[in-house]
Parts: sequence; structure tokens; C-alpha cells
Amino acid sequence: MPLMPPTPLLAALAAVSIGLCAGVGLTTLHYAEGLSYLSTNPAACANCHIMQSQYDSWQKAGHHTVATCVDCHLPADFLGKYVAKSVNGWNHSRAFTLQDFPEPIRITPRNARILQDNCVRCHADLVHGQTSIDAERPVSCVHCHARAGHGPRAGLGGPWHDDPPPEVPDR
Repeated sequence: MPLMPPTPLLAALAAVSIGLCAGVGLTTLHYAEGLSYLSTNPAACANCHIMQSQYDSWQKAGHHTVATCVDCHLPADFLGKYVAKSVNGWNHSRAFTLQDFPEPIRITPRNARILQDNCVRCHADLVHGQTSIDAERPVSCVHCHARAGHGPRAGLGGPWHDDPPPEVPDR
């Protein structure tokens, strides 16, 4: 039995549905400044108000003149950078939509590994001896240098947790 061609009403409903989905998607992309996240501009990290204090403190910190958010918080290789941006983008949009993120926000173990790798990559000549002393228990740079990238902590409105930053898990 041959397939029946779509009726004009069915074709119109399909076109309207596709148009609505595309319109809502493009409006959301525009409202969320979605294309800015493809850049390396640190201001993109502050598009969301939750990161404003980190952005403000980075501007006053010592790394401001030599490193951006991307330099520290994303892998250096092209593929790794965009995979991490995608994973983090999904996680952030889900958390902000559902409002189920901790305050103050905390770095995840996966992102702590990326941060550690970037500290060692940039400061390799200086830290090689310290980071390779004990292969069983690697030294986390932010254990001692928690304020290096952002300067003094700036609150987001939630209670401070005096927990140390997450250690870099074994690979």
C-alpha cells in the first residue's frame, strides 16, 4: 500500500511546530547570549549573574594580566576545550534552570583536574619538583594557592564553607 501524501493541514501543523521550536530556541540563544560562550572573552563567564563576583575578583587578581578564565578552567587543546565547554554549559544551564547548585559555587573534581593541569602547564619550570615529589599523593596547586586566580573570595550570598578546595583526584 503506497504512502499517502501529507494533507495540507498536516503540513501546516508541522511547519508551525518547527517554526515555534526554532523561534523559542533562537530567542533563548539570544537572551542567554549563547554565542558569546564560543569566545575566550572573560566577560562571557559573567553573562550569568552567579559568576559576577568571580569575574570582579579575577580583574583585581595577579593573573588578570596573563591569564583569562579559559586559560585556567579549560583544557589547552582545541577538542578538549570545546568538549569541556559543552559539558560545563549543559551542567550550568541545567543547574541554573533547576536552581539546584550549591552556594557558594564549587569547582567539580573533573574541573579541578583541568585547573591543576593548566597550573602545571604554565608554571612547569617552577613547580616540576613540587608536583612530582609523591606520585601516590599528587600536590594540588590550589591547596596552597586558592586565591591565585581570583584574589580574595567574594560572596554570592550563600554561607561560606571553609572546606578546602577539592584535591585533584587520581587519574
